[in-house]
Amino acid sequence: MNKTVQILSVILCFAFAKASLAQDIQRIEPPFWWAGMEHSQVEVMFYGENIASYSGEIESELPIAKIRKTENPNYLFITFDTVEKKVGSYSINFNVYDTYYVMDYELKERSVNSRNRKGFDSSDAIYLVMPDRFANGDTSNDSTDDTVEKANRDFKGGRHGGDIQGIIDHLEYIDDIGATALWSTPLLEDNDEKYSYHTYAQSDLYKIDPRYGSNEDYKRLGDELHKRDMKLIMDYVTNHWGATHWMMQDLPTQTWIHQFDDNRGKDFPVAGYANSTYRQTTQMDPNVSQIDDTYAEKGWFVSTMPDINQGEPLALNYLIQNTIWWIEYAGLDGLRVDTYSYNEKEGIAKWTKAIMKEYPSFNIVGETWMHDQSQIAFWQKDSAIGALRNYNSGLPSVMDFTLHDAIMKVFDQDDQKWNDGMIHVYENFVNDFLYPDIDNIMVFAGNHDTNRINGDGLYNGDLKKYKLAMTLVLTTRGIPQLYYGDEIGMAGNRDTDGDGDIRRDFPGGWKADELNAFKNPTDYQKGFQDFTKKLLNYRKNKEVIHNGKLLQYVPESNCYVYFRYNEDSRVMVVINNNPEEVTLDLKRFKEGINGKENGVNVLTNQKMNLSDSLKVPGKTSMVIDLDNQKRKERFF
Repeated sequence: MNKTVQILSVILCFAFAKASLAQDIQRIEPPFWWAGMEHSQVEVMFYGENIASYSGEIESELPIAKIRKTENPNYLFITFDTVEKKVGSYSINFNVYDTYYVMDYELKERSVNSRNRKGFDSSDAIYLVMPDRFANGDTSNDSTDDTVEKANRDFKGGRHGGDIQGIIDHLEYIDDIGATALWSTPLLEDNDEKYSYHTYAQSDLYKIDPRYGSNEDYKRLGDELHKRDMKLIMDYVTNHWGATHWMMQDLPTQTWIHQFDDNRGKDFPVAGYANSTYRQTTQMDPNVSQIDDTYAEKGWFVSTMPDINQGEPLALNYLIQNTIWWIEYAGLDGLRVDTYSYNEKEGIAKWTKAIMKEYPSFNIVGETWMHDQSQIAFWQKDSAIGALRNYNSGLPSVMDFTLHDAIMKVFDQDDQKWNDGMIHVYENFVNDFLYPDIDNIMVFAGNHDTNRINGDGLYNGDLKKYKLAMTLVLTTRGIPQLYYGDEIGMAGNRDTDGDGDIRRDFPGGWKADELNAFKNPTDYQKGFQDFTKKLLNYRKNKEVIHNGKLLQYVPESNCYVYFRYNEDSRVMVVINNNPEEVTLDLKRFKEGINGKENGVNVLTNQKMNLSDSLKVPGKTSMVIDLDNQKRKERFF
């Protein structure tokens, strides 16, 4: 017998019954739970026509802590207390006017050490993929009967057929590159009519999109990663769902989503739509007007993405339980939360703290797309800036968008004027004091929402500039994240050709592809690939780069020097953004060199003499390992 929750049988049905359910229960969410959870009172949602409109009794082998009905009779919320309950199936009996419905609700066994699972951290390097565009491992699911949009690889904004099996098939490649964690953009079902490939407008939070595979396939992806000592990060969306989500045409309660009296979206199937202003600085503005605060926080991201009301306890708990369910079911090692700063501040803090209470060593990084370090730092756990507004999100990790802003321009600024070039990078790190946990922030040169670093209009496939940027990302403080395809010089321009252009198919991910960058990269692709692989695999085993202190020097002649160090280890990083050779007087870097006579440039395997001066070719970076060298008795 399948012990997943299911209706077993109707055991008694009287012909003279006063009433009966018009349909069986259509949905039970979460479909099962686990014994021994911190979140031991599980609120189960039962959905079916008029399920809550009757006054019959409910008998359960699991203690019932609370029953809640809403204004919609198609929903019934029953909270079961699972404290000290063992693994197994528990009978639940509905007595509705002499009609009995009997079902089992299962408590599964938690995986070993589940509660204390270790989340991703600064020892990791994260590889970000868009599954639809990475690799097609199973052509049979490119289009499915129960999803609207069909495969059309000729359309940049269409479904191209990439899937979970395609990712699994190429884990060896990701591992070989040197990445230790995988972040995939969302994989849950998105049944939009078009542009559904990005999957941020989800239509079912308990179901992997069948064009990507099944729930079991996603669990298998986690298992295969763990076999390689790699981690799985889920892209979770708390702020909004898709307009095609099954609840949107039959809301559990009118407060489940944010709705507006001005009804600017009167032609939209769900009344009460109003767009977000996207002015997320209102979230911490001490002088904000109420109307600006409301439309930024509660407005919809777009008209096809209804904004979830985390101030509604039923909706908030639904999100909490769904998140815990996926962590436990798929063995997740972390979450990336989309549009974190668009959520209701208090609601998202409760959600975050509930997840971290269940998994104290877990990690969650929020998308905090702002352009000021203090505004980003506001969202990190225990932020002193947040405390000024009496706020603590509980969020362990945030994204360093200001460093990304700098990377997007500095390597085209060849001549360092007073406020150009590498000084932008230096000044970014000057503000590190604003963050309560500087090692636990994500650093990146690009992702699925930003222009390709190698794209037209940015660095135009210039390998030297790529090396400078990635040297920075892979050796500075924080958790580095790479975007699939950057490591082979993949191009794309969002400004001129839209999102689909920065989300191109990885060459070789489809059997019909003429080029296969996984196995036989071109000379151009190999240049990017070899550099990335060398530096990432060095980083993997260099603990001082994971959590050592950062010592930086004000750039001179557009050449930036910094050290990662602790008591036992140190690495010197030189990024010469000047197109001309620069000679460094090493006396200036005495504090960082710390008496070492020489080092090894891990990018070239060349021994470097550090006794006097150092010549650095134009547009060149060096990563100089200073370990395993004898100290000089006297220095300078």
